[in-house]
Amino acid sequence: MIIQKSMTNLYLGSSLVLISFIDVFLNSFFQLNLTGFFPGSISLFLPLILGTIGFYLIRADYTGIKHLDILNKNVNTSNFNAVLTLLIIFLIIKAIPPSMSWMVFDANIAGDSRDACTGTGACWTYIKVWFKRFMYGMYPNELHWRVNVAFILVIALGMLGLFAKEKLKKYLALYYVIIYPIIAFLIIYYLISGGAFGLEWVETGAWGGLSLTFIVSFFCLIFCFPLGMVLALGRRSTLPTIRYISIGYIEFWRGVPLITVLFMSSVMFPMFLPEDFFMDKLVRVIIAITLFEAAYCAEVIRGGLQALPRGQYDAAKSLGMGYWKMHIFVILPQALKLVIPGIANTFLALVKDTPLIFVVGLAELAGMLALAKTNPEWLGFAMEGYVFASIIFWIICYAMSKYSYNLEEKYKTER
Repeated sequence: MIIQKSMTNLYLGSSLVLISFIDVFLNSFFQLNLTGFFPGSISLFLPLILGTIGFYLIRADYTGIKHLDILNKNVNTSNFNAVLTLLIIFLIIKAIPPSMSWMVFDANIAGDSRDACTGTGACWTYIKVWFKRFMYGMYPNELHWRVNVAFILVIALGMLGLFAKEKLKKYLALYYVIIYPIIAFLIIYYLISGGAFGLEWVETGAWGGLSLTFIVSFFCLIFCFPLGMVLALGRRSTLPTIRYISIGYIEFWRGVPLITVLFMSSVMFPMFLPEDFFMDKLVRVIIAITLFEAAYCAEVIRGGLQALPRGQYDAAKSLGMGYWKMHIFVILPQALKLVIPGIANTFLALVKDTPLIFVVGLAELAGMLALAKTNPEWLGFAMEGYVFASIIFWIICYAMSKYSYNLEEKYKTER
C-alpha cells in the first residue's frame, strides 16, 4: 500500500512538473498559454505553483531511480530550493528566445561597414571589422606574426613538462619557477618588442587587445605564486623580524585597491627613480599587479599550512630534515594540494582584474573595446563588444577552473 502510494505521488508529481515546464516553454517560444483561461495573476504564477507541488510530491530520501535520487539530493531538498530551481530554469527559458533572436537570427555579420547593420539584432560586423584590434591592439598589422610565433613558443615551452622523463621530473619545479619565466620573458621581449636580430622595434604602448591581457596575466601568475609562498612561510616564521615584515606587507597590499596601486606604479613610482633610469610602463604594471596579488595568494597558502596537523612537522623533523627541506618535500606539497581551489580563485580574480590597466594607458581587450565604442563610425554598438569580451573572459576563466578541478581530482588522497 505504501509502495503504491509512493508511485502515485511520483507519477502525479512528475506530471505536474512536466506541465509547468511545457507551459513556460510554449509561452516563451510560441506565445501559447495553456493556463490563459485563468485570471492574469494566477496564470502568471500557476506554472511555479504546479512545479513546486510536483517537486514536493516526488521528494523522497531514496526511490531507487538514479536520476530522481540525484535530483532530490541536489536541488529538491526543500520547498525553498525547489522554488529557486524552478525560478532559475523558467527565467532561462524565458530569456532564450529574445537572446537568440538578438544574437543569431536577427543579427548581421556581412559587410565591412556600419551600413551593413540594418536589422534589429546584434551587429557582429562591428566585431569582425575590429577583430584584429581586439586581439592585437594597435600593434602593426604586418607584424602580427611575431605575436603569434611568440605565444606558440611560450606555450610549447610550457608543455615540455608533460613530456619530461621520470628522472627529469624532479627538476620541473626549478624549470617552471626560474628557467621558464626567464625564457618566456626573453621570447616576448625580443620577438614582440623587436629592436634586435633585424626586427623592427614596436613600443609597448602599441601592444594591446587580448594578447596584452595574456601577457600581463601570464607574468603576474608566474611571479605572484612563488612570492606569495615565501610571504606565507614568512608570516608563520618564528623569527619576529621576518614575521612582522611579512604581516606588514600582506596587510598593506590587501588594504589598498588595485586601481590605486596601478596609478602609483604609472605616475608616482617614476618620480622616485634616478633621472637616467627608465622602466617601461608595462613592466611597472606587471610588478604592481604581482605585488598586489601575491598578498592574497600568501593568505590562501597560509590557510593550507595551518590546516596540516602538527604531526607532519614532527615526522619531518624526526627524519632529520631542516626547515627548507621539510617544507619543500613534506609540508608545501600537502598544503598546496589543500588550497588548489583558493589558488585558482585568486588566479581567476587576477585575470579579470587586468582590464584595470586601461586607466594607466594600456589598452588590453576591455580597453580596446572602450576605444572602439567611441569611434564616430561605430557609435551605439558597445553591447556587441561587451558580449564578445564576456564570452572571451568566460572561456578563459572556465578553462582555468576546469584545469584546477582536474588538479584536485589528480592529487586527491581521500579515495
